[in-house]
Amino acid sequence: MPVSTLLSPFTMPFMQTAAAEVAVLAFVAGIVGPQVVARRLGFLSHALGAGAFPGLVVAAAVGLPAQLAALATGGLMAGALNRLVRHGRVATDAATAIVLVVSLATGVVLASNVFTTTVGVDRLLFGSLLSIDNGDVRNALIATAAIGLVAAACWRTWRYAAFDFQGARAAGRRVSAADWALLACVAVAVVVTLDAVGSLLVTALLVVPAATAWITGVRDVWLAALTTVIALVEGLVGIRLAYELDIPPGAAVAVIAAAGYLAVAGYSRLRRSARADAAASAVATTGRSAA
Repeated sequence: MPVSTLLSPFTMPFMQTAAAEVAVLAFVAGIVGPQVVARRLGFLSHALGAGAFPGLVVAAAVGLPAQLAALATGGLMAGALNRLVRHGRVATDAATAIVLVVSLATGVVLASNVFTTTVGVDRLLFGSLLSIDNGDVRNALIATAAIGLVAAACWRTWRYAAFDFQGARAAGRRVSAADWALLACVAVAVVVTLDAVGSLLVTALLVVPAATAWITGVRDVWLAALTTVIALVEGLVGIRLAYELDIPPGAAVAVIAAAGYLAVAGYSRLRRSARADAAASAVATTGRSAA
């Protein structure tokens, strides 16, 4: 297929807006994603996205700003998690799973029996990347700038704490403040991503590209740069696929992201196996020569 045919949908205004949103969110993924992967916050990020579902249902029904509702429900979820972990003697993963299930169930009940909304549940769950407007892109730009400023101030501490938390604290780093800043950045990143891929597929943009880049072995600034490129390519391919097949764009982006991760993981495993075989062969050859 000619390149001009592949790119022809991007001449339409709504595809250009979607591409602009993907480009902005790719930078968000590049900043937040590596920290989420390094600190093993992927499940929490997914839970924050799913936890926003009830707030999105209410916002769509009564006309509230979706981002404000998502932030409010995210705050409630964080409070519930804190109470379960600190006072309920529940492991963090188990507490996150409990709050995740309750949030999804509450959203389904609200959408089915309490509120009547013109916005479909599938759009809330899987996003509406092809129907966003310039205001959504502007909000994403503002959020990206804010996250970038926080990251510039906390990057060294985040990097230190990701690999040696106790060492960072012993070195006098303000680890607690940096952790709260990181969680705030993750929450804002989740909220700004909701319009694009929905509450269930936030990890497709925030976590999976960073996990894919992590497999390659690059770290620090190069990890952030590679994550941004991967998120951008997967997002653009996803919206092109969604346009071609008339499927939800969030789901298309998630499928492309998962395929990319599996491809890179498989290639990395083959390379490690080939290196191991080459090393074993070299050792065997050296042994025979010595004999």
